[in-house]
Amino acid sequence: MVDFFSFFLCFLLFSTFSSSNVFMVHGFTGTYGVNYGRIADNIPKPESVATLLKANKIKNIRMYDADQEVLRAFNGSKIEIIVGLPNGIVRDVSISEERALEWVKNNVLPFVPGTLITGIAVGNEILGGGDVGLWEALVPAVRNVYSALQRLRLSDQIEVSSPHSEAVFASTYPPSAGAFKESVMPYMGPLLRFFSRIGTPFYINAYPFLAYIYDPSEIDINYALFKKNHGIVDNKTLLHYDNMFDAMVDASYAALEKAHFRKMDVIVSETGWASKGDDNEHGANMENARTYNDNLRKRLMKKKGTPYRPKKVVRAYIFALFNENLKPGPTSERNFGLFKADGSVSYDVGFKGLVSSSDFSRLGSIKLSVSLMCAAAVVIMLI
Repeated sequence: MVDFFSFFLCFLLFSTFSSSNVFMVHGFTGTYGVNYGRIADNIPKPESVATLLKANKIKNIRMYDADQEVLRAFNGSKIEIIVGLPNGIVRDVSISEERALEWVKNNVLPFVPGTLITGIAVGNEILGGGDVGLWEALVPAVRNVYSALQRLRLSDQIEVSSPHSEAVFASTYPPSAGAFKESVMPYMGPLLRFFSRIGTPFYINAYPFLAYIYDPSEIDINYALFKKNHGIVDNKTLLHYDNMFDAMVDASYAALEKAHFRKMDVIVSETGWASKGDDNEHGANMENARTYNDNLRKRLMKKKGTPYRPKKVVRAYIFALFNENLKPGPTSERNFGLFKADGSVSYDVGFKGLVSSSDFSRLGSIKLSVSLMCAAAVVIMLI
């Protein structure tokens, strides 16, 4: 009887797992990560970036592509990386599983397991954007990428996700009113159903900075910066919020709940504050950027939840690692970096740069002096 029962139990478990053939995997195992954008021509080489991240004990990064030079440089670093499948490739990958398989074989397979690629973000901020054709391609692309990972036996190691902007929401204030736009639900619904099945969290790009510059007369900047303030009370839940970041996360949870995905986790895929901006970008300055990023880092290190989801530890990726001098758009877009292009810190939030700002200035002076000396020597020789 015991042997038969054991056999039956094993058979039942095997049947359950083999029928679903789905493994839950998470691309972000920490609480604090950084977005490694590279729209610049003056930032450090990838090998130096790996050194910089390890020196500051930053163990999680997101990329917006799958640059092979970067992935080779991070081999053996033990830094967990979510690579990006760019928006421009989403349509192509959505056409067939074979095209997705080709992309994964070329951009992921050659680098694992030496480089810890833990996730693939399919597109960025697609739903709610201006290209409805891209909305239609997103779910097929996500499914094809996941199928490709299954065929390569990587689906139990690499998570498939797709980050969203606040444009997917019809409302976010108060947090309990969080809800998706009706226009995106025909695409968001199937996407969430698939992500729920494979265990992928909801990734949201949440910027109190953008909310503040849009309406500085109505938003208390202290509320946006995690500084002391009266906060707000959500009249429906009676929960008190003392910072906008938590309110944005809980608005996402509320929207997911209304869409019948109450158990889905929320991860902030981008958040940050610009250290410089145009005249109409109120609050974009060095001190506010330092305050926001310093307070956010401390908040994430506490490994606590939000008022609405107190047991769900908040996790977030900071935007961005470097100031990116070639990014288009307003001045703020080029000034979100925790580090300057020379590898020194933009402001003090407890990180160490590749060189200090004073060292870089001194190095520049030395180079100038040497150049002048060489020029003088040439003149003397000519005389």
